[in-house]
Amino acid sequence: MDAVTDPVIAFRSLWAAAREGVPETVGDAVALATSDAAGAPSVRIVLLRGCDASGFVFFTNTESRKGREALDGRRAALCFHWPHTKVQVRVEGRVEPVTPAEADAYFASRARDSQIGAWASDQSRPLASRFALLRKFVDFRRRFSGAPVPRPPHWSGFRVAPTSVEIWFDRPHRLHDRHLFEKTDAGWRRTLLNP
Repeated sequence: MDAVTDPVIAFRSLWAAAREGVPETVGDAVALATSDAAGAPSVRIVLLRGCDASGFVFFTNTESRKGREALDGRRAALCFHWPHTKVQVRVEGRVEPVTPAEADAYFASRARDSQIGAWASDQSRPLASRFALLRKFVDFRRRFSGAPVPRPPHWSGFRVAPTSVEIWFDRPHRLHDRHLFEKTDAGWRRTLLNP
């Protein structure tokens, strides 16, 4: 780790190791923190769907709480914890919508019933009953019968463009290794932190 100068490259290697031999909900799960206009925080688990030099990508209903807060606040934090590899990664950064082409491509890769579920769910809004949700699901299944399911206008993705990345390695006696990378105009500045 001492020679690492780009935390995103390091993350991609750690992420690949964390995904080996485990369900996607273990390797891809990340806690996403956003806040509302008053600064009240909210955190939930989402699945990471991509990572490159431009940032960390997840997809959601843009009218959900996380979608609205991501669009309004333009800042977010991510926390990955992989106990099976003894690694934690924290990311803070600016939030940007993905392009429509990126959203279309990922939506097309989803299972058909998951695509239909995106139409049926008014995510984060009150629900009269589970039956009402299932009824909408069946209605949309009929509506799109025999045809491709288009991406709903309220469903897209976001990219967290990192301004800081902290990579933590579990070590004996709680003498953990913590490497903080902060984005500067010249690139990434790295600082070793006390555990």
